[in-house]
Amino acid sequence: MAERIAEVHRNTSETKIRVRINLDGEGKLTANTGVPFLEHMMDQIARHGVIDIDVDCDGDLHIDDHHTVEDIGITLGQAFAQALGNKAGIRRYGHAYVPLDEALSRVVIDFSGRPGLFMQCEFTRGNIGRFDTQLFWEFFQGFVNHAGATLHIDNLKGFNAHHQAETIFKAFGRAVRMAVEEDERMGGRIASTKGSL
Repeated sequence: MAERIAEVHRNTSETKIRVRINLDGEGKLTANTGVPFLEHMMDQIARHGVIDIDVDCDGDLHIDDHHTVEDIGITLGQAFAQALGNKAGIRRYGHAYVPLDEALSRVVIDFSGRPGLFMQCEFTRGNIGRFDTQLFWEFFQGFVNHAGATLHIDNLKGFNAHHQAETIFKAFGRAVRMAVEEDERMGGRIASTKGSL
């Protein structure tokens, strides 16, 4: 497969973002976002997806974290769409179950070209430190809308909100890793009866 690297710049009146990804990387995250807990979660995506992610964001954090978190999700989704190109030869689908102590989450993704987020997670706390748990939905909604992916996220159990979040992001990374891997049996074809995704 050709080199699957993308860099996207997104500048608005609320955020200025640069995201660079390498889908065939070593699982390294470089981040400067001003939102430490989001960076901790993105490190899970990088490590478990074995994807290199470099993100820099200057956002309106004096208001709150909302625009920064949502817009990073959007820009990351744009980078995935660019890096995947026409998606020829990839598995397309990925799934993972990940536990962390008492918490367990399942994530299933399809790089179908049809955006959709179906997320079932009742976080046991509204905040993890200063991070608003509602923003996880905003991050993933931004991602699927711009990556063109259908994403199902289910937190199946857990009472520690940090553990709930971490299992979701680890499972997301592992599901993405499976979905974007080359499927040699496809012989470079697109995994769709339509012939395009």
